[in-house]
Amino acid sequence: MSISRRDFLKGALAGGAMLATAAPAEARENLTMPDEALGLLYDSTLCIGCKACVAACKDVNDMPPEFSSESQLWDTPLDISGKTLNVIKVYQDGNSATKDSEKDGFAYMKVSCLHCVDPSCVSACPVSAMTKDPVTGIVGYDKDACIGCRYCVAACPFGVPRFQYDTPLPQISKCQLCKHRIGEGKYAACAEVCPTGATLYGKVKTLKAEAKRRVALKPGEETSFPRGNLDTHDQSPHTAKAAKYLPQVYGEKEVGGTQMLKLSAVPFEKLGMPTLPERSYAATSETMQHTLYGNALALPLAFLGVLTYVAKRNVKHHDDADDSKE
Repeated sequence: MSISRRDFLKGALAGGAMLATAAPAEARENLTMPDEALGLLYDSTLCIGCKACVAACKDVNDMPPEFSSESQLWDTPLDISGKTLNVIKVYQDGNSATKDSEKDGFAYMKVSCLHCVDPSCVSACPVSAMTKDPVTGIVGYDKDACIGCRYCVAACPFGVPRFQYDTPLPQISKCQLCKHRIGEGKYAACAEVCPTGATLYGKVKTLKAEAKRRVALKPGEETSFPRGNLDTHDQSPHTAKAAKYLPQVYGEKEVGGTQMLKLSAVPFEKLGMPTLPERSYAATSETMQHTLYGNALALPLAFLGVLTYVAKRNVKHHDDADDSKE
């Protein structure tokens, strides 16, 4: 059975008419952050590149070492991976003489899961292996539910979830904000061991207030910076001179907001952080899906209408041909 271009277009118009009569799907807005959401504040200007956070993360999450040197004497991960959930990267320009300077300077950036308010990985996961806690907002991962489709890997705008390709029973690896330690009265190990308060833990609403305080500081001003858990003040503060911060809290608005906020004196794009819209990709993709497949699967029914039209037309031609032979 052949279908002419004209027949197909007629059927498509009929299907389009069916779609046009269906009620339009409403656009989904960005999800909102839980009031008690937990997160991190990373201040690039306070980071000294000691990588104590990397070692502590490996320790409390039972992650194996990752070697990038011939000697293989110590753990030297170059990026997050199936074996590394958190890493510190360095930006360098020119002679790299001045810290936190875009020109002829250097700066650090912490790379780990940002725990999006409206996470694409959760939206893309077909089996709910990726979940977002309704109270803490932590984006978690259930290895027992995972089917290894890696949709979360493709969906994340920050390129965070990593798949373990080199193991017989692979799974996804990503920071889960040490949620297994919360019941013990502890918190994220990376913030617990940070000597300068460059990585700070707490409720996102208090972390955001602290970030705004720092941005408003005068460059060179002697300032007290909290360490460890901002909400419990479990550690004595660190004193240092304020840097010339960018007037931006990264993660406040990007893709609907994230629970890991970042401060820097060097443009974020130079530090590997992507420039992203305020609307979350999850909200955009789900709106499109509801438009196409909502209203009792209007799109598949429209396509079925095209096939029905063509089938009926060919049956009619067949009957006419039989009548002419009699």
